[in-house]
Amino acid sequence: MGIWAVGPAVARVTPDGYPAVHRHDDEPVAEKAHRAVTGLEETIDGYEFHYPNEISDENLDEVRAALGTHDIYCIASGLHLDPRFGRGGLVHPRASVRSEARRLVSEAAEFAGSLGANLVIWLGLEAYDYPFPTRYADSWQRLIAGVSEAAEICARHGVKLFLDHRNSEPEMRILLRNVGMCLHVIQQMRAEGIDNVQLNLDWQHLLMNGERLSEYAALLASEGLLGHQHANPGLGTFEGNEIVGTAAFMETLELALELRRWNYGSGGERIGFDLYAGAENQLAAVRRSVLQWRYIDSVAAKVDDAALRVAQQNNDAGQAYQIVHAALGQ
Repeated sequence: MGIWAVGPAVARVTPDGYPAVHRHDDEPVAEKAHRAVTGLEETIDGYEFHYPNEISDENLDEVRAALGTHDIYCIASGLHLDPRFGRGGLVHPRASVRSEARRLVSEAAEFAGSLGANLVIWLGLEAYDYPFPTRYADSWQRLIAGVSEAAEICARHGVKLFLDHRNSEPEMRILLRNVGMCLHVIQQMRAEGIDNVQLNLDWQHLLMNGERLSEYAALLASEGLLGHQHANPGLGTFEGNEIVGTAAFMETLELALELRRWNYGSGGERIGFDLYAGAENQLAAVRRSVLQWRYIDSVAAKVDDAALRVAQQNNDAGQAYQIVHAALGQ
């Protein structure tokens, strides 16, 4: 679980969050981790943190003590949390700003590698809003160079780098805005001999784009590029990240089946929960998300996959849904 799931839940229209529900605005990250571990127990086995805003060498010992037997599975880069990079970090037109951004992303890679954790890179500020102000080819060259540097550091530590795409927000046109753009970056790095980069499949990010969860999971898995999952519900065209399984139920069930077909998890992969519960009780929302995912996965386990493959071979929607609904108890 991303530790931000138990943060203040601020938003544009609620900049102070929901203090009547949460009251954790100034809570140190180690205390957040303790609250999560205590409240969720074994519901969650590992956690994700942004570097350096949520975790760094300064609080690592305290966070580890709070986690107890739970581990740090991923470190996420945090350039979007730094106001210096409001006009971009890795792609900023000023060399001094780009250099500082690359330093921080490289530090995040070194930090993740030192923990044996994978690195997630989401580059929400490597983007633009308007026609004309951006030199696109230069921006893409700078982005790929910065990501490649981090990937090489991860490779030296024997960990992976996961690219995470989203179409917009905070800027309107994020460079890494769809799966295809991520594959372009990976292709460029593979040409340079860098082969430890995979995708973080954030379910809401795909659904916001009209990208089908199971289709892209199958495509990426077939190429050895399906690295990590960020589970969320797919409530609409804006990233809400509420309780898993409350929307896009059939798409999520199909994804669960596809992950089983590809033996996702057999190589140590996990389902990560990227949640932002708003006014809901945060720990209850996380627990409910895990329980609902477990139910969805249990339904996928009951699907007669051999019969479904025959229906798919014939492109027979009626037969396919009869098989799926049988697993649901119809």
